[in-house]
This record gives sequence, C-alpha cells and structure tokens, in this order.
Amino acid sequence: MAPNLKAVKAILLDVDGVMTDGSILVDPDAEPLRIFNEKDGHGLRMAALNGYILGVITGSNTEAVRKRLTAYGVPYGNVRLKVRDKLRSIREFCTEYSLSPEEVLYMGDDIPDVAALHFAGVGVAPSDAVQEALDAADIVSPVPGGRGFVRWTLELVMKAQGRWVFDVDRYEQMF
Repeated sequence: MAPNLKAVKAILLDVDGVMTDGSILVDPDAEPLRIFNEKDGHGLRMAALNGYILGVITGSNTEAVRKRLTAYGVPYGNVRLKVRDKLRSIREFCTEYSLSPEEVLYMGDDIPDVAALHFAGVGVAPSDAVQEALDAADIVSPVPGGRGFVRWTLELVMKAQGRWVFDVDRYEQMF
C-alpha cells in the first residue's frame, strides 16, 4: 500500500546521514563539525512557512546542531539531542501535537531509525541508508543523505499536497 503523503502534518528527521552525509570533521578542540546542504535547509524553511510541524530526533549532542536547525525554522524545543530511543521520542511528538502516526513523516538512515521509520505513517530513507533502514522505509529516495535528500523529500510532500511554491511572486512574498 502506498504511503499517504496527503495526510502528513509533521516532518521529523535524523541529522547524521540525513541532513549530512554522515561525515564528522573534528576541530583542534575535538569538537565535531558537520556540513549541511543549504538546499535541505531552505526546504525546511519553506516547510515551516507552509505550516508543517518540524522536529529533529538525533543521537547527536551538540548545540551547534540545534543552532543550525533553528536557523532553518525548526523550533528550539523540537530539536531533540542525545536521543537514544527514537521510537519513544516520535511517540512523544505525536502526544505533544495530538498527531496520529499517519500524520507523521520520518526521515532516517541507520539502525537507530528503523523503529521510527516503521512507526511513522511515511518513512523515508536516503539512497545510501543502511539496508535495515532501506527495508523499513516506505519510500527510498534516489538522493543520498546530505546531498539534497531532505529537500527532495519535502518537495515530494508539498507537491502531493499542492503546497509547493513554484510561482515566483508568491515565493518572494514568503521570504
């Protein structure tokens, strides 16, 4: 059965391997550095402006990740860092926002994401996800993590719902 993209109200995602390619650079002070794709970030801003509930569920524990994602329009409190149980966290999002699983899209790429991919109404994995995540996903993107995967997924949802901005005048009014 095909996933119901028209039911999606909330978009939740992992960071490493989804917003990034999974690589982590380390600075001289041993602080982790990540490279984000600006097209993904712009897509998140567009989703926020279109009224989607946005959230991040990541095992990462760095305030730099929170700052970057809030700049993309994810509310501060919806950036959940150092999460060990992603299924529990996605259930908490559903309770907080009175959402059914069918109204949630989750993007993940690795074994810690498998339960969340199964639980969400729509689970999406990048093309370079581990096999377990690919098997759990309802949709596998042709795009790898950190290379526009998030943007591809957001466009898919917004287009399915007739909310994709393609009119230049309307687009300019949004920003």
